[in-house]
Amino acid sequence: MRLDHRRPQKQVCIFSDIGALYTLRPAAKKSGRKILFDDLGLIKNAAFVTLAGKILWLGEEKKLPKEYSKLKKDIKKISFDGATLLPGFIESHTHMIFAGSRAHEFDWRNQGVTYQEISKKGGGILSTLKQTRQAKAQDLLEHAQKNLDDFIRQGVTTLETKSGYALNAEGEKKLLNVAGQLKKIRVVRTYLGAHSLPPEFKSTSDYIDQMIAKDLPEIARRRLAERVDIFVEKGFFSVSDGRRYFDMARKLGLDTCVHADQLSLSGGAELAIDYGSASADHLIQIGEHEISRLAKSEVTCTLLPGADLYMKCAYPPARGLIDAGARVALATDFNPGTSPTQDLSLIGVLARVEMKMTLAEVIAAYTIGAAYALRLEKEMGSLEVGKAANFVVLESGIDELFYQIGKSPVRQTWFAAEMIFSKQD
Repeated sequence: MRLDHRRPQKQVCIFSDIGALYTLRPAAKKSGRKILFDDLGLIKNAAFVTLAGKILWLGEEKKLPKEYSKLKKDIKKISFDGATLLPGFIESHTHMIFAGSRAHEFDWRNQGVTYQEISKKGGGILSTLKQTRQAKAQDLLEHAQKNLDDFIRQGVTTLETKSGYALNAEGEKKLLNVAGQLKKIRVVRTYLGAHSLPPEFKSTSDYIDQMIAKDLPEIARRRLAERVDIFVEKGFFSVSDGRRYFDMARKLGLDTCVHADQLSLSGGAELAIDYGSASADHLIQIGEHEISRLAKSEVTCTLLPGADLYMKCAYPPARGLIDAGARVALATDFNPGTSPTQDLSLIGVLARVEMKMTLAEVIAAYTIGAAYALRLEKEMGSLEVGKAANFVVLESGIDELFYQIGKSPVRQTWFAAEMIFSKQD
């Protein structure tokens, strides 16, 4: 497990004068499924107490236990003057560490060139690969930290990032090492060696052989990643590739997730279900059979409407998944080619307008749903006793969330009971 770069405060902290505290506790009790407004767990005139970055007590301020209210030494008191608070957002799917730009591909796609055709022309993932392999680790780190800071300003307190833009042993380890050096919030590292076939190999089978024999064992031994991912799609990796890859990941104690059924019904969702993966991501091309199986499984369905917008794809069947009882997360899929956006407001608006998700469903998808997508639901995603004091302070009420594209209503971001961003700074 990656060590965080921030040390949580050891003193008791009392956070008070909270006008509206949305805890998401009811949503967590429902495992992030079939979310209603009441599942946001509103407490008016609230307070909570923390120690070492975790919540000790939470409730109405008038019920604050006397043992805390009477403390005078070794205590820190913070007033929020009637503001609205909710759990910190969790960005559960990014490709945040890369070099170079693929802005020119945007025009190609608008002229009707397909993703697969761009890849055959040397664009797409392989274009970023060339630039990322050549980049110095320090340059990648500085660029990635700026990207991370942009997420923090929008209320993100935990973020997942993948490798997959070097596709050789040395380069992939470089990317994962960079991810381990990012500061301020928790970063979950995912090895995405199976992102595309590198130019040195003639077949995905040969490449999978190498990852199984050499790359995966070394990454696990050096604890460079907590999870592995694979792009199951025509022209990329097959379900049979994924099974071999996941079998080795399991043996090494690495969790799994899948880029699933984005461009075609290629079996990614079925692979995720069969292996009990943490998440299946994209899920555009699935039908009733896959929806039913996902709803009955523990796999979190991570939907990435930013990529769908940029690639002019259909949007995932969010309503079908949610109504069937599946757990849903939302994420930006931030990457230099097919989703070059870090804007959480855009993702939320697309989810509401194009996928017919309610505001409560979007909030839950970016908190407790995303926590499940990273297997962190016991530590975060809702504000409860024993969980991390990761939260955001809003400028106004929750109605302003995921409403104006390009504008974040987040006033402050707090990680482990410490403020890491404020618009007043």
